[in-house]
Amino acid sequence: MKTIKLTDSFSCFLRDAVRLLLVAIGALLMGFNIQSFVHAGNLFPGGFTGLSLLLQEIFYRFVGITLPFSVINLILNAIPAIISFKFIGPRFTIFSCVMIVLASFFTDVLPSISVTDDVLLAAVFGGFINACAISICLFAGATSGGTDFIAIYFSERHGKDAWNYVLIGNAVVLLVAGYLFGWNRALYSIFFQFTSTQALKLLYRKYQRLTMLIITSSPEEVYTIIKDTTHHDATLFTGIGCYKNTERNMLYSVVSADEVRALMPLIKKADPGAFVNVLATRQINGRFYQRPND
Repeated sequence: MKTIKLTDSFSCFLRDAVRLLLVAIGALLMGFNIQSFVHAGNLFPGGFTGLSLLLQEIFYRFVGITLPFSVINLILNAIPAIISFKFIGPRFTIFSCVMIVLASFFTDVLPSISVTDDVLLAAVFGGFINACAISICLFAGATSGGTDFIAIYFSERHGKDAWNYVLIGNAVVLLVAGYLFGWNRALYSIFFQFTSTQALKLLYRKYQRLTMLIITSSPEEVYTIIKDTTHHDATLFTGIGCYKNTERNMLYSVVSADEVRALMPLIKKADPGAFVNVLATRQINGRFYQRPND
């Protein structure tokens, strides 16, 4: 028993160490992105990061006060962090807070680096790097805070992909920035946000739902794979294959997009002749298993 407990403790420690390392890499990448592409293009990246930069510039331009980015960003993230701690998960929130603190710190201490003078290139590549930083944190079981807390909360509570709604909220921030500091900066910043949102949807697909229709000669074995791998259920339909006029079995199941990648090779191994059709699912009403955040 002691050996098992020690092994479990070491595995937990190792898992947390990897999560912390990924969070640190994501924070460093985000701080570098702000000090290079974002500053090079005079962009407002949207979200709480963009709002922090906007407030920082407002205080500097109109009040003559230079506020550290970290102070503004930490204050703005306080309430979403409390909501996340209560409704999403305590450990998830703690690692996310580490991400927020480190990203704020790196943004303040890293030197400004001029990568390109082309504003469009800064917007596109900056948006892509921003998505990479957020994706690394999400893979580590954390987030960059702010609107990500809100998006994950609504995704888990209502089963909807909320990233496009985040894009709309960011557009509101950019409208204010455009009115105060010029529309060119705001319009280029929209390129940044669009690139970031679309790249994030491509890189991290946990909250996207897909429907799997699987015609198989081994329904029990395939169902066991779905249940054990994803903890989702499936429904078995029996019909007639028109070409050979033989009885066929079809399993119907709804899973997340990242789970499809894990299931496909297992299904093909269990039944090489299985016919699998994967369909996009816009909305789910009813019980759907969502792996809880810790």
